[in-house]
Amino acid sequence: MSRRMQAAMYYGIGDVRYEETDIPEIGPGELLIKVGTALTCGTDVKTYKRGHPLLIKHTPALFGHEYAGIIEAVGDGVRNFSAGMRVVATNSAPCGTCFYCKRDMPNLCPSLKDSLVNGAFAEYIRVPEPVVQWNTHPIPDTLSFRDAALTEPLACVVHGIEESNIALGDTAVVIGAGPIGQMMIMLAKKSGASTVITSDLSPLRREIAIKAGADIAIDPTKDDPVTRVKEETDGRGADVVIEAVGLPQLWEQAIDMTRDAGTTVLFGGAASGTKFEVDTVRFHYGQLTLKGVFHLKPKHVEQALELIIAGDVDPNLLISHDMPLKNINQALEMMSKGETMKVAISP
Repeated sequence: MSRRMQAAMYYGIGDVRYEETDIPEIGPGELLIKVGTALTCGTDVKTYKRGHPLLIKHTPALFGHEYAGIIEAVGDGVRNFSAGMRVVATNSAPCGTCFYCKRDMPNLCPSLKDSLVNGAFAEYIRVPEPVVQWNTHPIPDTLSFRDAALTEPLACVVHGIEESNIALGDTAVVIGAGPIGQMMIMLAKKSGASTVITSDLSPLRREIAIKAGADIAIDPTKDDPVTRVKEETDGRGADVVIEAVGLPQLWEQAIDMTRDAGTTVLFGGAASGTKFEVDTVRFHYGQLTLKGVFHLKPKHVEQALELIIAGDVDPNLLISHDMPLKNINQALEMMSKGETMKVAISP
């Protein structure tokens, strides 16, 4: 095998280049995966437009983190995996032994940042030992790489839905109908919500949301979302509200449209240093539950893959275009303009 490959290399804000680079070398406990399909995501677009000091610490850097493919090579000591296996893996993994891991909160493990995987927009990707151990799974021949690559973002959604505690017959609201929001809508319905309402500025996203299972899609330029939600719930507000955008003003909006004794899930990550306000009287006397939900646990990865295999989510609503790796800049620009949900990149 040639030791060179084609890859999308991140040089800086707005500067991603399709070029030849070295195939990553793997060490003990690691895997080298030949990428079958990689997917673009909102984090990729944010990195492309604004940079990302956690994901991209040094440049030039390999780029992309949602992927599935075939194992090309296996490092010393790896069990249960062999060359030729079709697999999907995530972009991080916990240590399994720290304070948070021992308390069933591996999504808060400090070691996550040490195992971050970047490089899915390439012919080959190196999977570090913690990810091999915790968050790599075989996939059946009947499952396409394209669909399997949704496992990581869907696992995050599974975590958010789990924390929302949606009950049979609930009214649930999802603020933001991007790819994460669309999957939130799908799983909210499957969790028993009788009515799912979404709010999004994009006509395309509102249209897709209805196909994903939303009963009502609010255009916030025409209707006040809080007023509309209360109208649909006899003035109470929704049982569960999930914010999937990451703007402090929408965190506040989510709280305002949650009924007394309801649950607000603050899922979208807001910019560092920003703050939001909560009315203390409403929070205390209304017995509100506010939850910040971050990332995923290994069990959510397994559950997400099972949902994809079972056909409980519709990848065709989320992935609208297929492009070769050399068109990565076009794919990122289309996403940033709201012209597509996700693009499948084929190296």
